[in-house]
Amino acid sequence: MKKPDWLKVPIPSGERYKRVKQAVDCGGLHTVCAEARCPNMGECWDAGTATFMILGDLCTRGCRFCAVSRGNQGGSVDREEPQRVAEAVVRMGLEYAVITSVTRDDLDDGGAAIFAAAIRAVKSLDPPVRVEVLTPDYIGDDLETVLEAAPDVFAHNIEVVKRLTPSMRHAGFSYERSLECLSRARAFNRNQLTKSSIMLGLGESDAEIEDSMADLLDVGVEILVLGQYLQPTRDHAEVIEYVHPDRFEKWALFGRAMGFGYVAAGPLVRTSYRAAEAYVRGLRGA
Repeated sequence: MKKPDWLKVPIPSGERYKRVKQAVDCGGLHTVCAEARCPNMGECWDAGTATFMILGDLCTRGCRFCAVSRGNQGGSVDREEPQRVAEAVVRMGLEYAVITSVTRDDLDDGGAAIFAAAIRAVKSLDPPVRVEVLTPDYIGDDLETVLEAAPDVFAHNIEVVKRLTPSMRHAGFSYERSLECLSRARAFNRNQLTKSSIMLGLGESDAEIEDSMADLLDVGVEILVLGQYLQPTRDHAEVIEYVHPDRFEKWALFGRAMGFGYVAAGPLVRTSYRAAEAYVRGLRGA
């Protein structure tokens, strides 16, 4: 299936893009921008923002849509990584940092302690920096470990509508557990915003999209992200449909009418796209 013109991705360039790349490279860090082949990497990096991916670049699960490499790191953890993330935030001059990770089933806590350390390292900077996290499906003590570090925004993605979860996500994930993760995060601290994302273009129906949006709203999600699925390689799931920008706008309006505080929707929109804008314009002010 040929990509339509509205999905053309600009080639990354610009002085600020180079500065961000240098800050990431110097810190020996990973970004989900590069590892997951995000189409907005050029735009975001040129704006001086990036989403740090902690806990290595190998995921113990690996979903059919995801470009991040699958593998097992054998329990290895870089205890200095949180501080290097904070140092990169300073070099990049960020006021808003986004931190995500691969899934680490090889660790007893799934890497929650490193997440918490990274949040605290960044939030201790002067001047203060707001922190958004996008975590695996933590539940119980692991989730509380992250939330006690007080991120400003907690995000976990359901990724796809309920029917597609078994075929598109690794068997370790479930639709219900993801909703529970978001619900518990919302209940833990109502001053922390909750956020989730759904990919479109994988054969879902309008009714299924509406149902998933309603499920997210029911568990307290305030920021909703809708984007087009793009096939990273031929080994990944195929695109069923390229959703027109007009339909994304329709979903954005529908989501706002449902009661979401902020909806970002578009072919190239991803979970962390203009994350600070969602925070500032959407719900909290800064």
